[in-house]
Amino acid sequence: MNRLLKIFGTLILIMTVGFTYGQRDSYRISFEFSNDTFNLEVDSSIIVGNDHALDKTEILSYYDRVNTGKYTAVLDSLLAYKKSHQLNDWLYYQLIRRTAQAISPKKDNYERYTFYKWFLLGKSGYDARLTLSDNRIIFYVYNDEDISDIPFVMFMSKKYMCLNRHDYAYADLNKVPPHEMISIPESKKAFSYKVTRMPDFKPEDYYEKKVQFNYKHKTYHFNIKLNSEVEHIFLNYPVVDFESYFNIPLSKETYGSLIPMLRKNLEGMKQKKGIDYLMRFTRYAFLYEDDDKNFGKEKRLSPEETLFAKYSDCDDRAALFFFLVKEIYNLPMIALLYPTHITMAVQFDKPIGQPILYNGKTYSFCEPTPQKEDLNIGQISTDLRNVPYKIVYAYEPIHK
Repeated sequence: MNRLLKIFGTLILIMTVGFTYGQRDSYRISFEFSNDTFNLEVDSSIIVGNDHALDKTEILSYYDRVNTGKYTAVLDSLLAYKKSHQLNDWLYYQLIRRTAQAISPKKDNYERYTFYKWFLLGKSGYDARLTLSDNRIIFYVYNDEDISDIPFVMFMSKKYMCLNRHDYAYADLNKVPPHEMISIPESKKAFSYKVTRMPDFKPEDYYEKKVQFNYKHKTYHFNIKLNSEVEHIFLNYPVVDFESYFNIPLSKETYGSLIPMLRKNLEGMKQKKGIDYLMRFTRYAFLYEDDDKNFGKEKRLSPEETLFAKYSDCDDRAALFFFLVKEIYNLPMIALLYPTHITMAVQFDKPIGQPILYNGKTYSFCEPTPQKEDLNIGQISTDLRNVPYKIVYAYEPIHK
């Protein structure tokens, strides 16, 4: 009997050791992203050291370990999620950030966290680079779009935008020399900042914001559904070109709480009056403040951010007005950029007020930002009448 107990005890010990070893061999991580729980199996073979004083040799050593380890399960999960949810590059990068954070928390080891972001983005096919300067690990990605307010370097006749500039708020990263850029040889793809589709957030994660404004002696009320995750998505989003900026959409629930209500309010109105309604909604339903006072720098809010922001400026109003007119009337429009202001103009069947000629077509001013004067369609602020401007975006509807 004692012999049987010893044999049984030995088997239990072997099973326990084997189970413990298996647990150490890999582990599961999960986190909420968009409307899903994102699950990953992380193998111990891709876990690298805890050295904070990284140099090029150390980074290459990290790369060799992870590259020869079992990283494909993580990468395949990322790419499958990107494909199934149709993530644009910027949103995919947010998923990679969350994954790197789950594997190696940023607060524990910033250098290792950045290494994992670089490795996963590079292995996803993007031309991502690391360089070291003044005891900083700088993370770049190849981009061929018109992006401003982010440090960049030119290397081998290609432009690389800094992806972690927000982590070095007081450093002048424009002075970082473009040398010893550590790359993943097979990764060649350019990264895009265009956001053409928002995630499908869980409906229960939205809250309602009450908005009202007066039009023609009548008060209109809105209960707009908003999700604070949108603010996190665009927290470090750069200043993109106006075409990319104006075409950032609303998320599904926000769209459904606003656009049908606007359409209902516009029923029976002629086109000119409807555009006037949208112009004044954008102008007066939200509080105005300059970006310098609000954020301390230039920051363009997406249409959805403008809906929940406490304050917004002319860029934000122009983008929101454009989105509303495009969704409801789908008319040709142009954006006019002045030295200190941006405004919109719409093409009607017949021009209204002071006409604007552009590429053989006639447009009418529609000012979506509060001014000293109560401007009607076709009117521009007195302060801007003789000020030169340039057309920074022209929208022409594509009729199917």
